[in-house]
Amino acid sequence: MCKTQVESARGDKDEYDASGLNKGILMLMTVPYVLMGVVGFIWYRHSQAKKQG
Repeated sequence: MCKTQVESARGDKDEYDASGLNKGILMLMTVPYVLMGVVGFIWYRHSQAKKQG
């Protein structure tokens, strides 16, 4: 759906800038990985504290 929207807008005279769409896709792609990293880090710290205590 996004691809067809960009392709149809690209044909217009106003020179549609797709960088905003690309940034949005990267944001949607990055957030889950960051959240998984944070959860993994907290889990790792918790397991290390259990081993020592």
